[in-house]
Amino acid sequence: MVERLELALRDGTPVIVRALLEEDRPAVAEAYRRLSPEGRYQRFWTPVGELLGAAMLDRLIEQNPQKHLTWVVLDPARGFPGVGGASWWRNAADPAEAEISAMVLDADQRRGIGTLLLAVMWLTALRADVEQLVAYTLHDNRRAAKWMQDCGAVGTWDGYKLVFRWNLLQPERLPATPTADDFAAWLAQLSPMLLGC
Repeated sequence: MVERLELALRDGTPVIVRALLEEDRPAVAEAYRRLSPEGRYQRFWTPVGELLGAAMLDRLIEQNPQKHLTWVVLDPARGFPGVGGASWWRNAADPAEAEISAMVLDADQRRGIGTLLLAVMWLTALRADVEQLVAYTLHDNRRAAKWMQDCGAVGTWDGYKLVFRWNLLQPERLPATPTADDFAAWLAQLSPMLLGC
């Protein structure tokens, strides 16, 4: 299967989208350092410093196509550390489900990078026989919540956080939103590359 894609964002910017590699470790640490304090808080739900711990770096970089994958989006004109990345982790208690998380550098948000990454996560998880993706966000992260809904996720409130789920077996249930249209276009474009169909 293809693990490196040469694509163009909707604004025409050429990007490389690929699986994270061991040699990316310093670049991942630098990308984390470049996040704003708000960006780090929204990702980890607690105030954290500028340095990403070794255990989290290990967790992100270790790849297992059946249990966990992390992909990054790189802008060749800018080089490392890239503009965003996303991961999924299979739920050991429910192998049909995987948790997804994504991060896009502050300066590169609202360019469709998260939507592209969601499509890659969707297809690589589907390839591993995952049937449902789940994502979590704090209730005050309205932008993330709206984006997930616009991409077709069904949201619920568990009393502490918002829980969003996508059924990977029913991509035709996407809503009529520009974001969902973009997401569907990415799914259609990337399916032959990542699923071989």
